[in-house]
Amino acid sequence: MQRRSFVKTAMAAVAVTAIGATVAVAENPVLKIGFVGVTSGPAAAWGISNQRSMETRAAWINETGGYTIGDTTYDIEIVSFDDQKDPKRAIAGMEKMAQEGIHYVVGPNVDDGAAAVRPVAESNGIMYFPYAFPKSLYEAPASNAVLGMVANYQSGPAIYKYLMAEEGVKTVAFVAANESDPLSQRDGGVEAAKALGLEVVSDNVTYQVDTTDFTPVLTPVMRARPDLLVLSGVSPANAPQLIRSARELGYEGIISTETAQDAGVLAEGAGDLANGFISVGGASTPELASPAMNEFVQRYTDMFGEYNDESNTKVYALEYILETLKADPAAITDVNAFQATMDTFEAPNPFMNGDAKLRYVGMTSFGQKRQVAVPLVVNVYQNGTFETLFVAEVD
Repeated sequence: MQRRSFVKTAMAAVAVTAIGATVAVAENPVLKIGFVGVTSGPAAAWGISNQRSMETRAAWINETGGYTIGDTTYDIEIVSFDDQKDPKRAIAGMEKMAQEGIHYVVGPNVDDGAAAVRPVAESNGIMYFPYAFPKSLYEAPASNAVLGMVANYQSGPAIYKYLMAEEGVKTVAFVAANESDPLSQRDGGVEAAKALGLEVVSDNVTYQVDTTDFTPVLTPVMRARPDLLVLSGVSPANAPQLIRSARELGYEGIISTETAQDAGVLAEGAGDLANGFISVGGASTPELASPAMNEFVQRYTDMFGEYNDESNTKVYALEYILETLKADPAAITDVNAFQATMDTFEAPNPFMNGDAKLRYVGMTSFGQKRQVAVPLVVNVYQNGTFETLFVAEVD
């Protein structure tokens, strides 16, 4: 989204500004919402989906008159920062948000970044919605982070149970990049698999993120002949390379991951070899998608020339922030008010058919409501597109 020029007013401290002299004065003040996440490198698809979803929804809101919170109607501006999947840059990005008086930020997209920004967020009164899985971010005494998606330790067991029941899977192997995020997700997957009674035949094979030849990495895993190969925390860029190498080594079993993927990247990098690959999808299916979700997809596609299925999940964070502020306008400048509202918050879910609600969950996993309620949609890749395998819910 093209940045507009603004001049500071007395309300700048609450991230509400009036449009400056270089642009015609708008009828509405502006409410800034931040994004700090990865939009470059191998994991770029995760953050790009975040940023584009926010920008699409903000443009839609502004086009239709703005968003009313209390007695004021605001235009929404998305302030974005590419942290390049670097914790130090994530900290710099969150500090930038604090300097601009922004109290609500979506991201970061990975575990290291989400953990690194915690002190900045807590000391500057910022609520942030990361797409990262460490439970310590969401368990007391932590209180400022809200998980924006379904975690691997929630989706993994659901996928394993399904494959055990439907495909007779009995043995599993795990492969992960030698980074904290995927290693943590691998460890969680191994624990869940063992708890379900699966035999883990390999769980110590790792690779460097800049690997281009995965044949030496996967050869020892293939010798174990697992029914299921889990690519723990795999980035969208590495997934097709790993899948291609496994298939070219003769692997005929099931390949899955608990991270979201990009169908276009899979098609380009692995083609038909990716058929049958299982991943966590966007929080919608054709049956679940409301007219508003369909309009969001169309607007997103019109703005950017393409669509990422993961944005079915990523559209929710901005909606949760705005609806919670609407429930208590004092929260615009007071995150304590926002946190107090979360426990009882409920609003209609505009993106799902039926009587679905926006609400905060997480009591089972975190002991407090620090997760947005989105459906767990598990996809299977087939001939260039994702198809829905099954849908579940988490608390």
